[in-house]
Amino acid sequence: MRTNHHTHSLFSDGSSQPAEYITEAISQGFNLLGFTEHSPLPFENPFSFRKENKDEYIALMQSLKQQYSGRIAVYSGMEMDYIPSISENFSKTKSEYKLDYLIGSVHLVRPANSEELWFTDGPDFRTYDQGLNELFSGDIKIAVTTYYRQINEMIETQHFDIIGHFDKIKMHNRDRFFKEDEPWYKALVSETLLLIQDRDIIVEVNTRGIYKQRSDTTYPGLDILKQIKALRIPVMVNSDAHKPHELDGEFEHGYSLLKSAGIIEVVYFKGNGWGFHPIN
Repeated sequence: MRTNHHTHSLFSDGSSQPAEYITEAISQGFNLLGFTEHSPLPFENPFSFRKENKDEYIALMQSLKQQYSGRIAVYSGMEMDYIPSISENFSKTKSEYKLDYLIGSVHLVRPANSEELWFTDGPDFRTYDQGLNELFSGDIKIAVTTYYRQINEMIETQHFDIIGHFDKIKMHNRDRFFKEDEPWYKALVSETLLLIQDRDIIVEVNTRGIYKQRSDTTYPGLDILKQIKALRIPVMVNSDAHKPHELDGEFEHGYSLLKSAGIIEVVYFKGNGWGFHPIN
């Protein structure tokens, strides 16, 4: 079974109409494709879903599900951007947009006692560095701890199904400011994993960093996947595609890592809940 639950079309920051992704997914042998636009945010930005497109999007997703029924399962999800005191309640958005499932992610970090936001994603590492210096006085421990605390707050206060690229804070680090084997960093990851386990959330193995050449491994990588295996946390492999040809980007690498960690099955959405299928 071949699935991808994390896809962005031009309704957020992707390149193409949803139908183009579906056509490509069928040609690549996918059985399931889920669309997960970036959720609306109450300030201008180049990546979020725009609320004025809501009715058009809902109608389009319903139409595509029917049009391709029997050829590929099409689902409508959303990647919820969590920002304390700024982003909307996840459950409200799920109901309002008639969504099948939700991914919870953090891209914009809000420092304590500040309205400024640290953008930890995007193609330019200089944005990451600038935010680190201006908002955290260059203190990487405080900055990264704030990132994981925000993820933990999302887990504790919101309802969602999948956690998106939860250790993506390493992307622009590239071993410049911290090492992933440092005790303080490992402790933060372990704390988050225990919360994920407690809330029965699915971890995605996100391959985008590899095929975009922004990371040497998936989010998360092998060491964390071994912890996930020990904690019996369910996983899936997603490419976080922003273009149709990215749908299967580095999938073989992602599944190879799962096997190396001793994980033998992945989760998929089956319309009325979640199921498991073995890794081939």
